[in-house]
Formats: sequence, structure tokens, C-alpha cells
Amino acid sequence: MWFTARRWKLSHHTELPVSTQRPVIAHVLHRLYLAGAEVLAAALARQLRDQFEFIFLCLDETGPLGEQLADEGFTVVDLERKPGVDLAVAKRIKQINRDKQVALLHAHQYTPFFYASMSRGVFKRRPRLMFTEHGRHYPDIRKTKHVLANKLLLRSSDTVTAVGKFVKQALVNNEGIKASRIEVIYNGIDTEKFSVDVDGSRRSTARASLGIDPQRPVVLQVARFHPVKDHETAVRAFHVAVQAMADSPDAAQPPLLLLAGDGDKKKAMETLVTSLGIADHVQFLGVRDDVPDLMAAADLFILSSLSEGISVTLLEAMGAGVPIATTDVGGNSEVVDDGESGLLSPRGDRESLGKNIATLLLDADMRQRMGTVGHERLLATFTEQAMHARYAELYHQITSH
Repeated sequence: MWFTARRWKLSHHTELPVSTQRPVIAHVLHRLYLAGAEVLAAALARQLRDQFEFIFLCLDETGPLGEQLADEGFTVVDLERKPGVDLAVAKRIKQINRDKQVALLHAHQYTPFFYASMSRGVFKRRPRLMFTEHGRHYPDIRKTKHVLANKLLLRSSDTVTAVGKFVKQALVNNEGIKASRIEVIYNGIDTEKFSVDVDGSRRSTARASLGIDPQRPVVLQVARFHPVKDHETAVRAFHVAVQAMADSPDAAQPPLLLLAGDGDKKKAMETLVTSLGIADHVQFLGVRDDVPDLMAAADLFILSSLSEGISVTLLEAMGAGVPIATTDVGGNSEVVDDGESGLLSPRGDRESLGKNIATLLLDADMRQRMGTVGHERLLATFTEQAMHARYAELYHQITSH
């Protein structure tokens, strides 16, 4: 059945409440966990809810972020998608479009875009649709079926945005969407929530709560344990760094790796850590809601992904003034200026990533310099304020026609 305070369950007989005078925007997503696209959609809704009425349509499940949003008064709908191409989902979205008088379907990533567009029927332009691509699968290849389908799914009145230049080019190359149709709106973060710990007080408090020695070198990775994040390379690279630092007279203490997140690959990584003999050097923190504190506790942030759009966690590290060692994939080079705000390594190259980790941990001046450069770049290019302002402008333009 439908319900407003928590998740909405499906019913073909119950209508949603009548909308207010604010234009209704429906975010269409896979689910509402704490991944980048989902967090950004939630932040948009919270920031702009005085101007628009937002609802959230989840293809697969609502998730913990969905529960939070429902508690805050947003309508969150579990569309209960079945395996394969489930056209019943498009019918459910169509019903919601009618019941809630949806003015704009804002689809995040390709599959939500497919179902959002299908909900309008053939050749219909209402509701208007915005397709935002946040990242790409790995490997990312051109599929003729997608290219042909996109010619029907994407109407001339629809809007396409990409979170970075790499993502935009992937839409051109692999989805057949004209470059002139795609606007880049960079991801941004709250620069008050993630800020430089000038006096070190936040660092001291965070380390004390984690039981970490104030002087121990700390490496942090925040990512779900999913194959695309390639935690195995991160763990093996850290092992390389541990060995390198053990042989260095400049290393007073062995480094510690903090891994925040959860997922299917977590158990395998726990086994790998034990087999490498570095269990005393790694802490698995699970899902955390105190990432700003974790950033404050860290000397170095790493990300070992096989593919990325514009990583929100990299931006969060930059916001905290933490230098970065990451893989040179997707939009990472748009975020991290190699040799200036961090160090890049090839995809899956544990030796290179491990060397970069050791290099940064052994050079405090380099870390300070790169952290400062990264923070300045964040303020210039990747703020939540700029991102929200552009989306708000587009929302007004689209819903006023």
C-alpha cells in the first residue's frame, strides 16, 4: 500500500496525495543508499524543497537513505523492479506521474532513465525528463541497441547532464548522444561540512574515538565493497607500502589503513588482509555517518576504483585538505591534478599505488602542500552551492514551460 511517512509500497488502487502548488520533481534512482548519486539527489531535494516538491522513485529498494528522507517528510516509493526488463515499472511510474502531477522526471544513471522515459509512452514529451549520468560501468562499451533505443527514449525537449567531462564523452561515444545536448555540471560538496582542521582539534578527537595513536600514519578509503571499487588493489597496494616503510628510517610507526563501507566483497577483503599478515594494520569500519571526522583523522585518502565519474569521496578529501593517491580512471584526473594535489597510478597497479602511498606518508611537507592545493581547487570548481544553483536554474526553466 502507499504511505507517506515511510516508504510507499505499490498499489494499483490507491492514489497519492494531491500535489501542492510547487512543481513536482521525481528523482528516479536504483536505490537510496549512501553512494554519490544518491547523496547528491537527496541534498538537492533538501536544499530546494521550498521551491519544488520532491519525490523519490527507487527501482530496486529504498535503503537507509530512503528511510531518512521519508522521516523528513519526502515521499519515497519502492517500485519493486523484477529481474530483467520489467515494463510494469514503467506503468507504475506512469501512475505516479498522473497521481502526483509530476512536472519533471530527474533520472540518475542509465537504467532509471530508461524506465522514466518508457513511462511516458511512445513519442510523448510529458512529463519533461532530465537524464544525469554520474558514472559508467567497467568495462564501458558501445552497444548498438542502446544507441538505437536512445533515439526513441530521448526527446528533443529533454535535458542531459553529466557530472564530468569524461562522463560526457562516454555518453557521446557509447550512447550516441550528441555532445551539444550534454551539459557538464560538476559534482560538489558542502564546504562547511568538509573543512580543513586548522588547529588539529578535530583530528585529535577523531583519533581518540577510534583508538588511534596521534602520531601513527593513517590511510583512509571510503567506498562500498563492490568489484568496481577494486578493494583488492587497495589492500595489496597498502601491503606494498607497509613493506616499503618498514625498510625506511623515516617511518617512526607502521601505517594504519581504515576501510569504511560495506558490501559483498568485504568478507573477501578481510580474508585477504589476514593472508597478507597485515591484520594489525587494517581496520574495517563498516558504514559510517561520520566521514568528516574520518577525513580529519587521516593523513592520506586513497581510492582504487576501476572506473569513476566525479568521485564525491575524492571531493570530500579535498574539502578536508587531505592529499590523495588514486587510480587514473574516469574523471579522477579532472579532480586530482597529478603531482599537485595528489598522485595518480594506473588502474589495478598495486605496485604503483603502493609506492605513491609510501611516498606521501613519508613526506609531511608534500602532504601539506598537496592538501592545500586540493582544497583550493575544490573551492574553485566543486562546491555544492554552485552545483545546486545550476540545477535549480534548470529546474525552473524546465518546469515553467
